Amino acid sequence: MDLPAPVEAIKFEMERKGLTAKDLEAIIGKSNRVYEIHNHKRPLTLKMIWKLHTGLGILAECLD
Repeated sequence: MDLPAPVEAIKFEMERKGLTAKDLEAIIGKSNRVYEIHNHKRPLTLKMIWKLHTGLGILAECLD
């Protein structure tokens, strides 16, 4: 089975946990950065990947 794309994995966990983009600010950074990630305008950094993995429980392999 193929792993989901990073943004799709983030959106899935957000929906599953009832989170908004505002909720991701503590993990990713300012709201403009969250929207840049969601719109594929900015890649995830290693720090973001680690925070998403530990904070939301998303497999790091999905975020790479």
